[in-house]
Amino acid sequence: MQKVWSISGRSIAVSALALALTACQSMRGPEPVAKADIPEGYSYNASGTSIAEQGYKDFFSDPRLLQVIELALNNNRDLRTATLNIQRAQQQYQITENNQLPTIGASGSAIRQVNPTRDPNNPYSTFQVGLGVTAYELDFWGRVRSLKDAALDNYLATQSARDATQISLVSQVAQAWLNYSFASANLKLADQTLKAQLDSYNLNKKRFDVGIDSEVPLRQAQISVETARNDVANYKTQIVQAQNLLNLLVGQPVATNLLPNQPVKSVTRQNVFSTGLPSDLLNNRPDVKAAEYQLSAAGANIGAAKAALFPTISLTGSAGYASSQLSDLFKSGGGVWSIGPSLDLPIFDWGTRRANIKISETDQKIALSDYEKSIQSAFREVNDALATRANIGDRLSAQRRLVEATNTTYNLSNARFRAGIDNYLTVLDAQRSSYSAEQGLLLLEQANLNNQIELYKTLGGGLKANTTDTVVHQPSSADLKKQ
Repeated sequence: MQKVWSISGRSIAVSALALALTACQSMRGPEPVAKADIPEGYSYNASGTSIAEQGYKDFFSDPRLLQVIELALNNNRDLRTATLNIQRAQQQYQITENNQLPTIGASGSAIRQVNPTRDPNNPYSTFQVGLGVTAYELDFWGRVRSLKDAALDNYLATQSARDATQISLVSQVAQAWLNYSFASANLKLADQTLKAQLDSYNLNKKRFDVGIDSEVPLRQAQISVETARNDVANYKTQIVQAQNLLNLLVGQPVATNLLPNQPVKSVTRQNVFSTGLPSDLLNNRPDVKAAEYQLSAAGANIGAAKAALFPTISLTGSAGYASSQLSDLFKSGGGVWSIGPSLDLPIFDWGTRRANIKISETDQKIALSDYEKSIQSAFREVNDALATRANIGDRLSAQRRLVEATNTTYNLSNARFRAGIDNYLTVLDAQRSSYSAEQGLLLLEQANLNNQIELYKTLGGGLKANTTDTVVHQPSSADLKKQ
């Protein structure tokens, strides 16, 4: 009989050891494989290291713009909120990590009671003090570990979301700064046009007053004057709005000496805008990394949901002193202790736990779809920027030739009108064409600079301050599982 009990005892010990070895093992399933169905390369590929590898202090060349960017990174409220969200996610992760450790608490009690079996007429006191562990879950099935992994992935996703906010902020500030510059340039052009129109109006008025021309050319000249005045007022409004947007992005009023007082001709020292390899995009775009972390978190949640199918085993224990006299509480012989496990296994939950698994699996499919879409969106944004980059040079060259031609036509028409060869309608048409061509050139020049900024952003540039800085992406819980 003793031998049988010995064998049974060893079997129990082996079972307990095997159970212990499975502790903290995740029950998450295999990680899904993303199929983004993207092209193997960009539509207009420029070989070389991606410009996203450059820090924004090396990419942007204007020192005033760099100061404005620094102010925005220090004061922008969206970026500040994103940073606070990181701190919140970090503390949430710390909580889930602490759940893997037992919670130890101190307790004390003083009870006055009557025991009918002891002496029903004489109440007595009981004093107790000690330390205890309350319902510490033995994570045999990895439920707590899976929740910790999900919290880690959510923290890393929040961190990547903050990085994406910074990249977007850098480009928004640069484009708003350019917008102010070109609104000022358009105002200067409108002022020049208004002055020319006033000169034409005064000339036509003199010709009308002496009876050389009818009232029609005079009113045509007046229409051009009022149109130019409307444009001047419009561009003055745009300048104020551009400054308001810049102040909002920066988080404080931008000093006048940091604003461009002349049309900006370039924002970067770059002549060649290299894209790097398509794989570089996945590493440089924090929004793609955030979607990847969310996909990993969804896999961890599946592990937690599956672990809920198994019993929850908790351990409760305490040790301390107890006595009927407060003065004898800490004397020898007053020590008390208790320890014991508890088992919790719902038998009938009407399929709730299995439904939670289905929900977690569906959430993973949604996260996978979001991750694939984030990759597709990133490639589409880069290809759109490259498509503009491929043709902007030809458009600028054609627009400059158009400006030259319309200006020449306007000067010739104006000279022929003053000589009495042509009527004023020819001058008016030529002036409108010249003004429109000048406006179009300013728009194209701004679009060219905005495109350079947009390409830098879509490739993932703007996270590093200096090119020599290193950006380290922490592995997700799925990556750690593969190691």
